[in-house]
Amino acid sequence: MNYISLFSSSGIGCFGFKQEGFEGVATSELIERRLNVQRANKKVKYSDGYILGDITEQSVKNKLFFAVDHYKKLENISDIDVIIFTAPCQGMSVANHKKNDGTIERNSLVVEALEIVKEIKPKFFIAENVRAFMNTKCIDHNVEKTISDAFNDWLSEGYCYESQVINFKDYGANSSRTRTLVIGVRNDLTNFTSPSLLYPTKENSKNLKEVIGNLPSLDKMGEIYPTDIYHNFKKYREDMRSWIHDVKPGHSAFENEEILKRPHRLINGEIVPNVQKNGDKYTRQRWDDVAPCIHTRNDIMASQNTVHPVDDRVFSIRELMLMMNIPSTFKWSEIPEVSLNSMSLSNKENYLKQNEINIRQSIGEAVPTIIMQKIAKNIKVILNEYKR
Repeated sequence: MNYISLFSSSGIGCFGFKQEGFEGVATSELIERRLNVQRANKKVKYSDGYILGDITEQSVKNKLFFAVDHYKKLENISDIDVIIFTAPCQGMSVANHKKNDGTIERNSLVVEALEIVKEIKPKFFIAENVRAFMNTKCIDHNVEKTISDAFNDWLSEGYCYESQVINFKDYGANSSRTRTLVIGVRNDLTNFTSPSLLYPTKENSKNLKEVIGNLPSLDKMGEIYPTDIYHNFKKYREDMRSWIHDVKPGHSAFENEEILKRPHRLINGEIVPNVQKNGDKYTRQRWDDVAPCIHTRNDIMASQNTVHPVDDRVFSIRELMLMMNIPSTFKWSEIPEVSLNSMSLSNKENYLKQNEINIRQSIGEAVPTIIMQKIAKNIKVILNEYKR
């Protein structure tokens, strides 16, 4: 069983396929530090399968096709089983306040993925993106159209596919994340299954207390838990602590009565209140709620729903990992975690200084690992039947 992952960031979601015994054929990513995380996790079988660069460039695309042909030859197979693609969604996200006219072109990365699927002809494909994904505009070879129409134009002849908007919290994920999932089945396999049968099964959602409540409290600014480098109190300006210290769960620092305890700046000695663009900034979370959607800027209190229910800090990396169902076997570095935990405090701080933002952003971009693992498990059943 094998798979290809496009726009794969650090490979958190498609790690679920690795967990189910699928071999990585190729993985493409624009940013090298994120591809290095995939290397640490040995995501693909052969080294030429790590494709670094802009997949819109023909030279990069050729590297992908070469890696696929190389894998097929060495493994003596004719088919690729699965292609997963999670094109960057900044231009589509309702949380993005900086949209501009370039977003339609960026959304056209989806078309690149559709072309690759049509060229490689895998048995299955999976696309994941934001809620508005299929109704969003893109440019398909100089023609403006919806992404839904692009799917139809490129893949309707060869595939039966289905699009569903689901909240992953209802399907085994430990945090709220409403996304579009598109699953396609090649026409010659439709006697064995249909896209609707490959979606993850429903589960009762968990609250935040159930997910991270057993982790130790962190009270000291900059604290790193001695036996877990990823359970840490990320530093921020000390004067900001009073903004959230007395905030009750479910409330925001913007509700504080004292003006100095509301988010603000000092400009020439004048107090200038911060703008509250989203109601979930500087908001303390509730233990009995489902964990919030994790965003890329989960490192700051000024982002969305980042403040711990009790401690005066944003969620630690370990807490975010649990909220996104990232297994403890997932590696952020070639350095074994036991070695990281045995380092001196100053070396731990240096490691986090170099890696924490990349880790946090990767988590915020990811698909919860459990979601892809469940789909992989369903596909595995079909592949076993097909091979008989």
